[in-house]
Amino acid sequence: MKIITYNVNGIRSALSKDWLTWLQAADPDVVCLQEIKAHPEQLTDLGLLERLGYEHYWYPAQKKGYSGTAILTKHTPKHVEYGCGHCDYDFEGRILRADFENVSVMSTYFPSGSSGDLRQVFKYRFLDDFQQYIDKLENEHPRLVISGDFNICHKAIDIHNPKSNANSSGFLPQEREWMENFVNTGFIDSFRYFNEDPHHYTWWSFRAGARKKNLGWRIDYNMVSKDLEPHLERSKILCDAVHSDHCPVLLELSV
Repeated sequence: MKIITYNVNGIRSALSKDWLTWLQAADPDVVCLQEIKAHPEQLTDLGLLERLGYEHYWYPAQKKGYSGTAILTKHTPKHVEYGCGHCDYDFEGRILRADFENVSVMSTYFPSGSSGDLRQVFKYRFLDDFQQYIDKLENEHPRLVISGDFNICHKAIDIHNPKSNANSSGFLPQEREWMENFVNTGFIDSFRYFNEDPHHYTWWSFRAGARKKNLGWRIDYNMVSKDLEPHLERSKILCDAVHSDHCPVLLELSV
């Protein structure tokens, strides 16, 4: 199974940049989208998706033009779960899961705290609640892939300038500690499983030519439960895809 996670920063914007041609060439089995910023009735290209062989499941935020997740899949899920049962996060369309025969795949969009203290507090609350949610979910779905924009750089190697960003949301000590604890509960950072080299990022600011200079952050992940470790085959950051300020991340599993 070939899984791609991609924060598209607006699916309509991505579609206007020939995203469907890229999707056809990449040919993933499952695509986890974040920050779709649209409701399906606002999209005119759903028929094209279906002709490419994809079923599509959308979980937009209630607030239009904001947040939201989606899953596109060439394999019919046994079940699709919309949200996590927590109204604050479900209102923003942050968690969507598709259960297949041998694996469950989640598309998740963690909150950003960069807009101010209130959202940073919201982010910390989300992190605590998400961990509790996953702890329970793993009992039911031990073969779990959590794909998405975590809005956290785990380690100094995951950010272009760790010293100057030491006090930036997304690289705060409490956030990094949460990420370390999350991994230690039984999840594998699939990209780092195959690649420990520096200078690999998934998000770049639109400012000051950051992407061209590769001044980025690695905040998009395919986290894999330990039960799936024997099935890990490959992971790669697809930095040539330029439909967003993020780029997609590929995971291949032998399931």
